[in-house]
Amino acid sequence: MRRSVGKQADPDLGMLTGRVLFNLQKELFETLARRGHPGLRPRHGAVMVYLDAEGSRATELSQQSGQHKQVISTLVDELTALGYVRREPDPQDRRAKLVVPTALGLDMMSTSDAIVAGIERRHAEELGEDVYAGFKRAFQRIAELQVAWRERIPGQATGEA
Repeated sequence: MRRSVGKQADPDLGMLTGRVLFNLQKELFETLARRGHPGLRPRHGAVMVYLDAEGSRATELSQQSGQHKQVISTLVDELTALGYVRREPDPQDRRAKLVVPTALGLDMMSTSDAIVAGIERRHAEELGEDVYAGFKRAFQRIAELQVAWRERIPGQATGEA
C-alpha cells in the first residue's frame, strides 16, 4: 500500500491535529471576514488569542503562544497597522510596553470567541455533550504531554525505545 493511501486510511496524531487546526482556522477567519474583520490571518492568532483586554507584554504573548519574541513583534506591528492593537507604556514598569487591544481588537476578540464557541457547540451536538467533553479532556492531556516532551528521558522524546 502506498504511504499516502495508508495515512489517509489511518491518519496519525499530527495529521488529525493539522486537519482540525487548518479547517477550524479556515472557518474562523472566513467568518471573521464576513463579520467585519477581513484583514486578519491565522498567524495573527498567536497574539490575539492570548491578548488580555487590559493588555499583555510581548514576552508573555511569546511564552503563551510558543513563538519567538521577534515573531510576536512582527505580528504586533501588523496588527497595529490593521488597527487591532496599540503599544502603551506598562504602568507597572515604564521601561516595558503593553500590547493593548483597540475597540476594533476587542470586537474581534469577542466575535472570535463567539464563533469558536459556536463551532464547539456544533461538535458537542453531533457527538453528544459527554463524548465531546471527554474528547476535550483527553486532547488537553495530549497537548500537555506533547508540550512536556523535552523534559523526558532522552530517547523517549522521539518515540525511541
